[in-house]
Amino acid sequence: MASPAHAVTINRAAEILGEDEALLWEVASDMEPEDGCLWIYDTDDRQTVAFTPAGMECLQEMLPEYKLSRSSPRS
Repeated sequence: MASPAHAVTINRAAEILGEDEALLWEVASDMEPEDGCLWIYDTDDRQTVAFTPAGMECLQEMLPEYKLSRSSPRS
């Protein structure tokens, strides 16, 4: 499989998917690089998460379950 040529930041992913960035952070915490989730490090100790095209697909698959678990009453 070829390496991805681009990735989008979590902020941009939230815009594309029309979702809350905080929810995407929650989902991303359960993702690995193999799922298309990457940490991006910048100057001044700034960092963020980014998603490859496969990562965006993974997010879309995982989001319904996360939304359901957020709305379900905790027992």
